[in-house]
Amino acid sequence: MTAAASRPRARTILFVGAGRHQRRAIALVRELGLRVVAVDRNAEAPGLAVADAGEVVDALDVDAVTEVGRRHGVAGVMTVSSDRAVPVVAAVAERLGLPGIGSETAHLMTHKVAMRRRLAEHGVPQPEFAAVRTLHEGRAAAERIRFPAVLKPADSSGQRGIFLLASADDLDAHLHAALAASPSEEAILERFHEGLEVNTLLVATGGDVHLVTASDRVRPGGPGFGVALAHLYPSTLFGDLLAEVERVAAAAVRALGLREGIAYPQLLAGGDGVVRVVEVAARIPGGQMGDLALHAVGVDLVAVAARQALGLEVAAELLRPRFEQPLAIRFLTAEPGPLPTGTVRAVGALEKMLASPGVLQADVYIQPGETIRRPELDGDRRGYVIAVGATNVEALERAESAARLLDVAVE
Repeated sequence: MTAAASRPRARTILFVGAGRHQRRAIALVRELGLRVVAVDRNAEAPGLAVADAGEVVDALDVDAVTEVGRRHGVAGVMTVSSDRAVPVVAAVAERLGLPGIGSETAHLMTHKVAMRRRLAEHGVPQPEFAAVRTLHEGRAAAERIRFPAVLKPADSSGQRGIFLLASADDLDAHLHAALAASPSEEAILERFHEGLEVNTLLVATGGDVHLVTASDRVRPGGPGFGVALAHLYPSTLFGDLLAEVERVAAAAVRALGLREGIAYPQLLAGGDGVVRVVEVAARIPGGQMGDLALHAVGVDLVAVAARQALGLEVAAELLRPRFEQPLAIRFLTAEPGPLPTGTVRAVGALEKMLASPGVLQADVYIQPGETIRRPELDGDRRGYVIAVGATNVEALERAESAARLLDVAVE
């Protein structure tokens, strides 16, 4: 027997989704010494080329993804960034007898109506809400919830179909779009609250819940009010209010039944002093939040997620901050960001941004011929800059200064 043949075969993880946001995580999992099989319906998905094996399969087709996993003898299944992939990962894990969060928890973490109802049962603070399938139901709900209100699909992501409503006329105008963005043709109407939105990253392991980071989510007003323009670490909250954010986030994760996995509760610290749950996701989120944990406190969430996918213990030292440094992530968008609007003619190189003081990481995803518009969806973010500084304010200033160095010519 040769030396190569005598080596133990690397365990294989099945990655559901292989797009831009999954590509880097796939590469990181391979760096851990694991073999990766990735599936995506887009043959040009960049993660397929990075994986050890890539298959062009609809990542939302449970039967097809299960067959890929069975054929490759995978030992775990995971995803990052994609909310729609979470129920698929849970179902495939159940069918193959692999570790997972379970289909019930996956449903609660991806269907906003089910989530709200479970949180209400457990007394977790959240906005008043109502499920809506028809205009009649919407008008009746609005009488109770009152305006301003937020309308969103029950089971979508990326800020698709989300509207801030000021009146019944707005409800009439936008309900059809919210329902159309929902695979189950259901929407949810919620009371709007002013306040500071805080992103939290937590890891549930053995039923315990550990806070990794709490960061501010900077967002615009107007039609794109739900799109994050920047993330700021550490949060500007402190003392009792920050402790309440941690308490509510952990309570939400427990109420939704997540015992082993990464959770992403988004909360709103209202002007009335109440911390309310906006949403909770059961995955490493998009928007470079995994990079935030890595660069701000030295916790590698991709490594944690891979271990959990394999059913391995997550040692306490993997969740313990190795350092703490103020950090900001500034997304590249049109106004109120630095990008021009219009059809792209040419895009400059990254070098000037990467050489800017404090910048750790940056990327741009803009192609000539594409159209840049003001941000209304997460997809209108066309890149990012991650910078550190002596304070979170300095980190944000550095990230914004670097973002302005990208040359983009439009027609």
